[in-house]
Amino acid sequence: MRSLTDRTVDLLVIGGGIVGAGIARDAALRGLKVALVEQSDFAAGTTSRPTRLIHGGLRYLELFDFGLVRSDMREREILLRIAPHLVFPLAFLLPLYRPSFFYQLKLRIGMQLYDALSLDKSLPKRQHLDRAATLAAEPALEPDGLAGAWRFFDAQVPLVERLVVENLVDASRHGAVVLNHARAIGYIREGARVAGVTVRDEIAGRDLEMRAHFTVNATGPWLDRTIAPLRREPAPLLRLTKGIHLVTRRATRQAHVLFAESDGRLFFVLPWLDATIVGTTDTDYTGDPADAAPTEDDVRYLQDGARRAFPNAPFDDIYFTWAGVRALVRVEGVSESEVSRKHALFDHERREGVAGVLSVVGGKITAYRAIAEEVTDLVARKLGAPRVPSRTAELPLPGAEGADLAARASALGVGDRALAHLRSVYGSRAGLLIEAVATDPSLREPLCPHDPGIAAELVHAVRHEWARTIGDALLRRTALGLRACQGLDCLDDIASRMGALLGWDAARRTAEVAAYRREIEPMRRFSME
Repeated sequence: MRSLTDRTVDLLVIGGGIVGAGIARDAALRGLKVALVEQSDFAAGTTSRPTRLIHGGLRYLELFDFGLVRSDMREREILLRIAPHLVFPLAFLLPLYRPSFFYQLKLRIGMQLYDALSLDKSLPKRQHLDRAATLAAEPALEPDGLAGAWRFFDAQVPLVERLVVENLVDASRHGAVVLNHARAIGYIREGARVAGVTVRDEIAGRDLEMRAHFTVNATGPWLDRTIAPLRREPAPLLRLTKGIHLVTRRATRQAHVLFAESDGRLFFVLPWLDATIVGTTDTDYTGDPADAAPTEDDVRYLQDGARRAFPNAPFDDIYFTWAGVRALVRVEGVSESEVSRKHALFDHERREGVAGVLSVVGGKITAYRAIAEEVTDLVARKLGAPRVPSRTAELPLPGAEGADLAARASALGVGDRALAHLRSVYGSRAGLLIEAVATDPSLREPLCPHDPGIAAELVHAVRHEWARTIGDALLRRTALGLRACQGLDCLDDIASRMGALLGWDAARRTAEVAAYRREIEPMRRFSME
């Protein structure tokens, strides 16, 4: 902390979601001195509440947004290449029920366009399946009226939180300083220029001044609130929409694109970890994005839509839900689902005469790397920095670096199931956890009877990945908080282990357990348990 207050960085990023993390990595790789602050935990906002897809977006073809689809297809290929341990090909079925001739023609053209806009793709091409092949691929589908399906490929990022963490790990490797639970509470002004921010360290309970030659605001749905002190015009830059997802008992073999009968909106039913995701909704939202939560109507909308295609699937067996708020570039006069997912950059100097600050408006996870490259290009020009091209499209993320871990894991008593789990979460960085077991064999003990994770994950989360609360560790570093039990059966043990690392006394451990229960309570309001 002291080193940050004693010097001025080149770039200060406000917001530790996927876009902020991507900007920090890109800028640090180019040699800029970078700091990033996040009011809560990295990825704790909208980033951890999506459909967890890396895709071009079939529905954007209907909006004739070919440029966005093409750009996102290119980014999908880059992420499959630089993060193969986190981003995986995923086959989708789009079932056809009593389709009219014109509907079939529309879909055929759409599928051809989707392939044509991704000429450099590594994924298989589209395929039309007849009724028998469709039911063989997905026996749970409602057979009545089923004429067949289109199969096409996109990609999934099951642990998007890890994508954020690995961007920050790489940024940190290259000199960036990143702080979570550090809320920007005011801008430092030097005349008409922003020279940094005042930050409240929520853990230590103190305020810090962080000075920077340039500041980028990447606060997602909080943007209008966080830039209000800089603006003369009150007109909001964002249109906020809420999206919810259900996580249920495993319901299907395949990923599916479906359309809601009530309003014709596209939504997904996806295999995820050992469960199923159903989502998403898209409704206008006002209020604090942190307060977004699913309603009974939201849940019923998704359950009813999914049951049309899968009448016997266990969509009532809800493990938990999540609700997130999208930050979209503000457009009036169209429905929520018709608002473009394109991002925009708001240059406060050009628009309102306030120098030294830039805001990122909108954007989506698939595009985060390209947005970060665009932002860093602009910041470097404004700083007069040497022209250094972005390398983020070529350099693998840390966990993608190859490593043979099996022999070492076996020698240390880390079983095959635990090793497979560690690889699925950390990629090659699982080697760091295995080496932790070498120094303390007790760290190979399981954390929870419902999860293959081991105690070394908590040590790694605290010592190497900035986890400061139970929620940080379970929901956004390990995968335990994303299991059906969400770690509730082993909370006291987890609090004890984290407390030993972070110096918590008995009262603090009790408070941290209570805080975690409060954090996940909105997720469990519709839980079957």
